[in-house]
Amino acid sequence: MKKLLISVLLISTLTLTLTACTEADKVSQNVSKEADNFNVTRRVAIINVRTDKVEFEVIGRISVDTSDEDKLVIIAEVADGKYKKHLVNMTSWNMYVVEDLDGAEVNKYKYEVNYMPESIIPYTITNSK
Repeated sequence: MKKLLISVLLISTLTLTLTACTEADKVSQNVSKEADNFNVTRRVAIINVRTDKVEFEVIGRISVDTSDEDKLVIIAEVADGKYKKHLVNMTSWNMYVVEDLDGAEVNKYKYEVNYMPESIIPYTITNSK
């Protein structure tokens, strides 16, 4: 009886975990990926919260890294194969807004696998006795 109860609880937990990823989550991930691949025009504004003035603004095909709470890393595509990187120090007196200007057409079922042949290191297997 105890094993049956544990099995039912385990299956229920697993089912809830696997169904937790919603359609919105998938679309959000795909939109973010499109933006980070410089396929979406965005605007980033750094605003001084004391003066309500925009201190810094970037508009274009940009990727924004917000993983560090102390700085914002903005990479802008300025020409085919040319990029500029901006580092913005974030303090308690400023905030940022990232706005999607174009929107992105994404497929919630998109799945892609890329092999990079230059990163595969050849090796030789030898037998030694």
